[in-house]
Amino acid sequence: MPDAKKETADLLRRLIKASNIIRFIEMNSEEMETISFHDYINVLCTEKDVLPARVIEKAGIERTFGHQLFNGRRNPSRDKVIQLALGFDMDYNEAQDLLQTAQKCALYPKIKRDAVIIFALENKLPFFELQETLYELSLPLISE
Repeated sequence: MPDAKKETADLLRRLIKASNIIRFIEMNSEEMETISFHDYINVLCTEKDVLPARVIEKAGIERTFGHQLFNGRRNPSRDKVIQLALGFDMDYNEAQDLLQTAQKCALYPKIKRDAVIIFALENKLPFFELQETLYELSLPLISE
């Protein structure tokens, strides 16, 4: 994905220099199209050779709701995206990409709860351990 990041950086540079936003959008609309979240997570399953059911289970997401995320009938909250990142065994950077694709706020290490989540991602902690740590620190649980 380094090429996609380079293309995005180039698009941003052109946006900042643009004198007319309407013309910019018209000229760059193809570059601004993004993959839907459910398509993205299905592609991830193929790339990582993992079944959605396994990701859902590892993520601690209720089975029916999880399948609705994968087929596009439901849109995820930020917490559900974080749970999916755990279910996919993602690291911090991969989770940031997943959050961005879902159009959710990035993880920010100066926020205690986010710092715990980042730690869990980087150390491949299971969902229940993340929840336990959040509880011990009196921080809001995931999908509470």
